[in-house]
Amino acid sequence: MERKRVLVTGGAGFIGSHLCERLLAMGYDVIGMDNLFTGRKDNIRHLISNPYFEFIRKDVTEEIYVECDQIYNLACPASPIHYQYDPIKTGKTSIIGALHALGLAKRCNARILQASTSEVYGDPEVHPQPETYRGCVNPIGIRACYDEGKRMSETLFFDYYRQHGVDIKVARIFNTYGPRMNVNDGRVISNFIVQALRGEDITIYGDGKQTRSFCYVDDLVDGLIRLMNSRDGFTGPVNLGNPGEFTMLEVAECIIEMTKSKSHIIYCPLPEDDPTQRKPVIDLAEQELGWKPGVSLETGLEHTINYFKMCLKERREA
Repeated sequence: MERKRVLVTGGAGFIGSHLCERLLAMGYDVIGMDNLFTGRKDNIRHLISNPYFEFIRKDVTEEIYVECDQIYNLACPASPIHYQYDPIKTGKTSIIGALHALGLAKRCNARILQASTSEVYGDPEVHPQPETYRGCVNPIGIRACYDEGKRMSETLFFDYYRQHGVDIKVARIFNTYGPRMNVNDGRVISNFIVQALRGEDITIYGDGKQTRSFCYVDDLVDGLIRLMNSRDGFTGPVNLGNPGEFTMLEVAECIIEMTKSKSHIIYCPLPEDDPTQRKPVIDLAEQELGWKPGVSLETGLEHTINYFKMCLKERREA
């Protein structure tokens, strides 16, 4: 049987590299595309020798000219420290990137999946968050470049579906963690682990009572692939995340214990528009995709801690 050709934008990123790896193992012909703003060649170094993998260094704000059967549109910085670095570029990546990916899907008659985000719910007034909730987003805040950019990309996907019949799938991804996160990623799990391993103070923003749900990257990749290959006519959006809910203080204390760190917890002001709670309702994913996460927070943290130990050791030896 002829191999399906799959394009993964953001293919050298944290999630994208894991997705490329899994697709290759499943027998797909994979093109990883990335501008390497937050993606890294080290994430895909082990894939380069695979004859069914091709890497293209390219920005999604430029026209895309490849032939493919499926497209996973993952291109966009996802960490606040990165997407706020150049907010205009972040908005362009979400919106213009979506337009280019959708245009390619239309031309190739390819199925396309949008990696949207739980940030479309903003600082939610409904908890936990089902897909029917329309969100509470500040359109002029410092996070809006990402939040509203992803909301607009969802709009474009559904307009292309209604107006041009493009075969779309939309995933709303909740906090995801695991190996290949950047040491300077700036998100909760990576921050806490790196600070703990270095023996630095662990920084909690706010009072530590705000909550998040953390999904291990292997579980997320499984959900993305199941969504891409779900039944015709099922578009989503679908929440993909782990419904286990933890306070920031609980996560920090767990990481201190697991790393046997002597770090102390310090508290800083909560950043503007930072959500106070986040937890997905995943009933739709369970019903339509037969998906639910299987990796516990403790198991996922163990793998992630070991990864960051290796990264920090390599930095010291460099």
